[in-house]
Amino acid sequence: MPADDPDVTGQARDLPLDAHVHTNLSPDADTRIDAYAEEALARGIAEIAITDHLDFTPGAPAYAFTTFEERERVVRQAAERWNPLGVAIRFGVELTYDSAHEPDIREHLARHHYDYTIGSVHVYAASPFHPSRVGAWTSGRPLAEIVAPYFDEVLSAIRSELFDTIGHLDFVKRYLVPHVTPAQLAGAPELYEPLLVALVETGVALEVNSSGLRQEARETYPAAPIVARYGVLGGTRVVAGSDAHRKGSFTAGLEAGYGVVAAAGFGQLAFRRGGSRVDVTLPDRFRTRGGVEGANT
Repeated sequence: MPADDPDVTGQARDLPLDAHVHTNLSPDADTRIDAYAEEALARGIAEIAITDHLDFTPGAPAYAFTTFEERERVVRQAAERWNPLGVAIRFGVELTYDSAHEPDIREHLARHHYDYTIGSVHVYAASPFHPSRVGAWTSGRPLAEIVAPYFDEVLSAIRSELFDTIGHLDFVKRYLVPHVTPAQLAGAPELYEPLLVALVETGVALEVNSSGLRQEARETYPAAPIVARYGVLGGTRVVAGSDAHRKGSFTAGLEAGYGVVAAAGFGQLAFRRGGSRVDVTLPDRFRTRGGVEGANT
């Protein structure tokens, strides 16, 4: 469906969870936490995970942007204000995974407690996928070689078992367009297989990230066939998030993201609230999508 279809990019209503939200404590976001909570209350979003960015490479945008203590204080105080009103707010984090800094990430997570953690690979200035380099990088290379730097890092992130969830598995699609199209990647599902197998073997959750619907990819990260393949391989843990950085993108496309989850046969979202893993049941309107209710739960 086109990116401006309201069923794809519109702000969702009556959902139990948006598991990926950024506030103005991320360097690339501008929205106060209370603005999201107000939207959640008005539109029946029962729970949100605040997952502000944290980088470990000196000079990266979220390296020392703020402190753990400040992020925790803001989120915990907001939770105290909003939980009695019916909006549960969880203290999460999106950590940029870089294999060169895995020891630093491990040490940070050993010393700091979060309700929920996302590990993601991002594209910064030194990346071959940066807009200033991606044209030259993709020119004349086979597809497997093009995506290898990104997918190899994602595989390392999964195998590290540091995170509850791997965020936007193939976010690199955003930067590859128009040099490599999502359709070309969809035609090479074997490139995803090692990532999906690693997710199954480690139990790390796969995120269906709806931000791709409003970006150049025009599909979720990852797209529906990849999520379905994960289920076929034995995957059981899927979650969905809007990856909002602005008030207007809060839950944008999340109805479609939930639809991708349901169409793959999953009846629940995998989440954590600071203790053991929990399952969040999809609303009834999704439960029969994909043919077999709860086939992968």
